[in-house]
Amino acid sequence: MIDTPDLPLEDDLIPTEPAAGAPAAGDTGDLPPPPSLLDLAGADSVPLGRYAERAYLEYAVSVVKGRALPDVCDGQKPVQRRILYAMHEMGLSGTAKPVKSARVVGEVLGKYHPHGDTSAYDAMVRLAQDFSLRYPLVDGQGNFGSRDGDGAAAMRYTEARLTKIAELLLSEINMGTSDFIPNYDGAFEEPKLLPARLPMLLLNGASGIAVGMATEMPPHNLREVAEAAIALIQKPSSTLDEILQHIQGPDFPGGGQIISSREQIRAAYEGGRGSLAVRARWKIEELARGQWQLVITELPPNSSSQKVLEEIEDLTNPKLKKGKKTLTQEQVQLKQLLLSQLDTVRDESGKDVAVRLVFEPKSRTQSPEEFANMLLTHTSLEGSSSINMVAIGIDGRPQQKSLKQLLSEWIQYRFATVRRRTAYRLGQVDDRIHILEGRMTVFLNIDEVIRIIRESDEPKAALMAAFRLSERQTEDILEIRLRQLARLEGIKIEQELAKLREEKTGLEHLLGNESAMQKLIVREIRDDAKTYGDDRRTLIEAKEKASITVAVVDEALTVILSQKGWIRSRNGHGVETQGLTFKEGDSLLAALECRSVDTVALFGSDGRVYNLLAGNLPGGRGDGVPVASVIELAGKTRIVQILAAKPEQALLIAGANGYAFHCEFKDLLTRQKAGKAFLSLDEGEELLKLAPFVPRETNLVCCLSTSGKLHAFPLAELKSLSGGGRGMIAMALDEKDTLAAITVSDGNTLTLNGLGRGGKPMALTFDANDLAPYVGKRAKKGKPLVGGLKLAGF
Repeated sequence: MIDTPDLPLEDDLIPTEPAAGAPAAGDTGDLPPPPSLLDLAGADSVPLGRYAERAYLEYAVSVVKGRALPDVCDGQKPVQRRILYAMHEMGLSGTAKPVKSARVVGEVLGKYHPHGDTSAYDAMVRLAQDFSLRYPLVDGQGNFGSRDGDGAAAMRYTEARLTKIAELLLSEINMGTSDFIPNYDGAFEEPKLLPARLPMLLLNGASGIAVGMATEMPPHNLREVAEAAIALIQKPSSTLDEILQHIQGPDFPGGGQIISSREQIRAAYEGGRGSLAVRARWKIEELARGQWQLVITELPPNSSSQKVLEEIEDLTNPKLKKGKKTLTQEQVQLKQLLLSQLDTVRDESGKDVAVRLVFEPKSRTQSPEEFANMLLTHTSLEGSSSINMVAIGIDGRPQQKSLKQLLSEWIQYRFATVRRRTAYRLGQVDDRIHILEGRMTVFLNIDEVIRIIRESDEPKAALMAAFRLSERQTEDILEIRLRQLARLEGIKIEQELAKLREEKTGLEHLLGNESAMQKLIVREIRDDAKTYGDDRRTLIEAKEKASITVAVVDEALTVILSQKGWIRSRNGHGVETQGLTFKEGDSLLAALECRSVDTVALFGSDGRVYNLLAGNLPGGRGDGVPVASVIELAGKTRIVQILAAKPEQALLIAGANGYAFHCEFKDLLTRQKAGKAFLSLDEGEELLKLAPFVPRETNLVCCLSTSGKLHAFPLAELKSLSGGGRGMIAMALDEKDTLAAITVSDGNTLTLNGLGRGGKPMALTFDANDLAPYVGKRAKKGKPLVGGLKLAGF
């Protein structure tokens, strides 16, 4: 996922002052925003860069606010909001007769959404899929797709109406709760937001990719979210831990199991970003004669029965990878593993059972736990679900939000909505009381009213003057039927007046009493939770991620790597490299003494680092295997160094162009066969020999250039980069000069190896006094070595 910084959005699109109580969306700087495209259009000339910057910003704002990101208030994207409102206006409630989906799409496109019919229909299909949404908002009749990736039937074949739970979004739409804005051509009006009675963004989640930001909001259980909202309303200072006493975690439509710990779930909710480990749920069914079978009954998100079957097929009948002439060693091993344990797999899912995948083992004596572990490890029966809670806040700004922020902003919106609803109803009650008071005046003076109407040329003005009636009351009196002035009607007027005045008192009390408003909102949330709530589907139980461990005997090994990239191992240490044989034209690159249980880090010429277990390498006296068969090596990349060490071993890493940094060996570890980018190297730049060291306060970084200059500086001046990178300039180099070697000294001694006069090998040992003239600040050029030592190294 991408970072989501606050955008300097335009003042006409986003209010400059955030709503009261809303979290700050970030500082956009003191500089005024650049002029709009309309302003630029009036200028004689506009710098192309400035015009492009503004055009791209307006495009980004349009995508972020108009398409990709949901609103925290009602949880809907614009296209979803338009679909729901159009269906509401068409009278397609949960009890109405469904109509053709094409009719709904036509209504949406013609009035509110000036885009392609596919985009509107696809959005409506998703609103109807019970495997996509935790609480579907559209009741689809016909083929609306399947979890296995089958698409929905064409819109001319399917029918749709709203579900009953859609009332949570639409039931108050005509009660003065929403601001209406003109549609794209000004012919109609559409709601800016829907009056959501529950935080739909948390209930159904959302997924979308905008410009510079993305969102991945997981769904949650309605009852849990309602209880959390009530707790936060009653105690606004509630901490995240108190909120999480009500919300256990995501609740996916297909069930499954979350195996991440409570701490991992909390961290994701606190920062608004994270990843949760999820897996399928299964059961063991006992058969005759001691046989058994493993049955998958629930799948995690982003998985399907079809996907799992395809993965099993790919593992048991692997295909050659691009650029390879034979199957890799890992492909062969996985094929043998599955064929040795798995006998049959079949999909028994159907209309009555949404998911039923049956796996039969080769032998009844196999351990069901190990069998399940094997399937979880190598298929999407276990995976991860990302969380990236980015939404358009109540202040109109897109921002990554924590769980508490999402709930708090919805609560703020709900209070504003109920106040608007109450004020709107109060206005209706006042108007009706006003009308009835006028009618009561007429009823009490019926004879005089009839005389005035009969004799006056201007009865309206005469009535207003005679009885001090308003124009509104007078018009109503002149339009009523005579039968409405009977004695029985007078009694009904008095009764209705009494009821309305009582309601008015209650409404005014609500608007003037925050506690009463809070109690009303809490009661409504509880009622909705009782009406629409259901049980949790996703089990949350912390477990270790599935993995298959192969027992490796801890013994001494020597890993041998050739210049052309063939790798193997030999038992023991002290292997005589002169006696090693290689393919014709090949020779030794490195011989690494380690243990069979050690992880070996391999450095590529492109700065990537790869990992493999020393004990998994082929042994014996053969030539080994190409290194590209045990790791996914990028094209034209060669392995230039190998290293094994304890996780906390400190390392100094540098390139020939003079940049360096330090890290620990554990920072080189990765689970990816394709490795990870760790060192940024220029084209043609070589990686220098890695320098392990013991951290001390007196450590000096010692650099030697190919021109024979030596420079030393304190290690404290060099950055530690656990994630790798380019580093900092360790030694300034003259043109055509490069760094020949680098190491870390304890500050007391330093030994240089090289060639002296006549090409004889020689070594120079420096003590602290000898080293002192070469010590300075980082990024200096250093001084030439005395004694004429050339092509030296440490």
